[in-house]
Amino acid sequence: MIRFAGLAAAALLLVTTASAQQAGEPVLTGKKAFGDWKADRPGVRRLIRPDDLQKPYVSRSASNGAGLADRPEGARPLVPSGFSIELVASGIDNPRVVRAAPNGDLFVADSKASQIRVYRLAEGSASPAQEAIFATGLTRPYGIAFYPPGDKPQWVYVANSNSVVRFAYRDGDLKAEGKPETIVPDIPANHHWTRDIAFSPDGKTLYLSVGSGSNVAEDMGAEPEGGLEQWATSAPLGATWGPEEGRADVLAFDPDGNNRRSFATGLRNCSGMTVQPQTGALWCVVNERDELGDNVPFEYATTVRQGGFYGWPWYYIGDNEDPRHVGARPDLAGKVTVPDVLLQAHSAPLNIAFYEGGSFPADYWGDAFVALHGSWNRGVRTGYKVVRLKFKDGKATGEYEDFATGFVISDDDVWGRPVGVTVAKDGALILTEDGNGTIWRVTYGDGRS
Repeated sequence: MIRFAGLAAAALLLVTTASAQQAGEPVLTGKKAFGDWKADRPGVRRLIRPDDLQKPYVSRSASNGAGLADRPEGARPLVPSGFSIELVASGIDNPRVVRAAPNGDLFVADSKASQIRVYRLAEGSASPAQEAIFATGLTRPYGIAFYPPGDKPQWVYVANSNSVVRFAYRDGDLKAEGKPETIVPDIPANHHWTRDIAFSPDGKTLYLSVGSGSNVAEDMGAEPEGGLEQWATSAPLGATWGPEEGRADVLAFDPDGNNRRSFATGLRNCSGMTVQPQTGALWCVVNERDELGDNVPFEYATTVRQGGFYGWPWYYIGDNEDPRHVGARPDLAGKVTVPDVLLQAHSAPLNIAFYEGGSFPADYWGDAFVALHGSWNRGVRTGYKVVRLKFKDGKATGEYEDFATGFVISDDDVWGRPVGVTVAKDGALILTEDGNGTIWRVTYGDGRS
């Protein structure tokens, strides 16, 4: 991408002005939900259902990557009425995943710089009281998790593109004292390289997402060695082989890295993973395949069920067969798990966090926030925002709502690409974006819990 310096006043106006959340705004459904960035603003709601899926190739496959511009002076994301957003830090090389330590420190994966940053914010403020580099010399770090779960973790786990390592940790550490211990070695790192990690609530299982090595398994081969029938009887449901073996999967391990097993398959690129506090269920946000048209297939957020198969590369969103693999796996028809929340195609969801803080309005409790990095394979731009997934009694309704928008300047240029989202100890929402390397803090009312 190219960074453009200097912006016209009209472009700045698009970023800094927008309608606030509109009470009683109708939910957009069907084709009306397939909008572009111009329709985005806090409060816009969408509900996409499996039956809304179009046929492949209704539109041509677009190559429409965004130009990356400098953040206009004074520009900030737009949030709903009653909320405020403040800049925490800027000028970071590549801020990706952000996770809050139990003591409130914010750990940020600075992936291209191969390091983990830490920010300790002043009480009730977006201003860092302290900041430090926790660890360096990593390999495109992304996922971060604290172990054991609870108030007194003893380790910080980091998912590199090619391994999972851990650092000894004491409450309040701003810098790792020792060298990293490798827990999971030799993870294939080509193509999709973002590895996220999470622990089960009881601390007995480490989950690791490993994205596919291609768009749609072009080089996998028609059958595995020994034949498809033998493979299907011995491998997990929907497991891939050859260069894709162990990819497009969520894997599970003991916390020490032993006892590797497959947890779920067919998740093309689960870039963000978390455990829902209310239910203990594992959730993924998934980047689906490209080159089938502007609105095919939908991206999604979903619970990840043990032994579940989510379709890739043969199917998507249920029994919709990929035209590039027609007739290859009829044995898998009827066995594909349909995701819980469908998002606009090519939005690129990268991270998810559930809100159980105490400082947002009560109806936010139990909902989830998802960061959408933004499209390239769509003729009209979509994504480039943070959305709120609506839940009722711990279950997703399927509806989602624009929460933080304003990162797009024009049809050609954007200044921000959301990546990370987490809930701070004080109940604020923390966002990262890697277009201009910024971190933001969202609060409601006076910003204090």
